[in-house]
Amino acid sequence: MARTRPEPVQVVKQRRDAALNAIVDGVPYIRFLDIGFDRRGDELTGVLNFDQKLIGNPLLPALHGGVTAAFLEVTAVITLSWEFLLPKIESGELNASDIADYEKVRFPKTVDFTVDYLRSGLPRDAYARAFISRAGRRYASVRVEAWQDNHAKLFAQASGHFLMPQPTTDRK
Repeated sequence: MARTRPEPVQVVKQRRDAALNAIVDGVPYIRFLDIGFDRRGDELTGVLNFDQKLIGNPLLPALHGGVTAAFLEVTAVITLSWEFLLPKIESGELNASDIADYEKVRFPKTVDFTVDYLRSGLPRDAYARAFISRAGRRYASVRVEAWQDNHAKLFAQASGHFLMPQPTTDRK
């Protein structure tokens, strides 16, 4: 019995990157804030690229609190979506063009989201990583940490609860 050869690593990387880009590019607000994601295997790190428009207090200067909260929530939702969609992407059941079709793919819905502002966000790039504390078929709990120059010095953290997308049933 012959085993099938595994796909070349470049093909796997291209498929994963295309799917991640489709998830991120499908949300105009993510593009407006210029949030990207660095993917290492199945682990995502959100990157908020600094722009002067993100400053909320020009006297300090400091990142706007709403931008910080949005960055943390986007990181949580994208990470949760990635975890939920990755098995379907890997199996070939879902591809990048399917992700752009919101009839085929549904994303987690935020139930609540609490942000702790630990210090002012400096006028530079910021990074965030989400950790899924609990994920079931209907509900997920996520914790997010954000830092700038030093991962040990967080400038914000958040926790949130999300409703997971349910399979659609056709009712006629």
